[in-house]
Amino acid sequence: MKFTCTTEINQPIHHVSDHFQNPETMKHCQEGFKEIVHLSGEKGLAGSKAKLVYKKFDLFETIIKNDLPHEFIGQYDHKHMSNTMKANFEALSEHKTRYTSEVEYTQFKGLMVKIMATLFPGMFKKQVQKWMDKFKIYVEAN
Repeated sequence: MKFTCTTEINQPIHHVSDHFQNPETMKHCQEGFKEIVHLSGEKGLAGSKAKLVYKKFDLFETIIKNDLPHEFIGQYDHKHMSNTMKANFEALSEHKTRYTSEVEYTQFKGLMVKIMATLFPGMFKKQVQKWMDKFKIYVEAN
């Protein structure tokens, strides 16, 4: 399953990118997010691994590419699924940035999540767009 979400943020690209990389911002934009625990590799660079800790689950991130402020690609693994996320940031003007997220779920593990992905694929896109919209609101206010 693959989908794309986008939003335009009324802030310069470097400001948006700085917030994208800041775990404190994630606490305001993703429900239940608690912290990032660095596991291996040079922090923030391709090949590094981290655990993203949420109240109800953990995600394991492997950075595939970090060319911010323009592009970030990561792989995310959970006990029930795996996906890649490519985030692109495009300066539309000096004070406006387009944020596009391309998400591809590469594996679903377990009957229940496979059924949900088959019957309700829009739910995955809706969640990503919700987090992006909250990110936009937070970044524009800070």
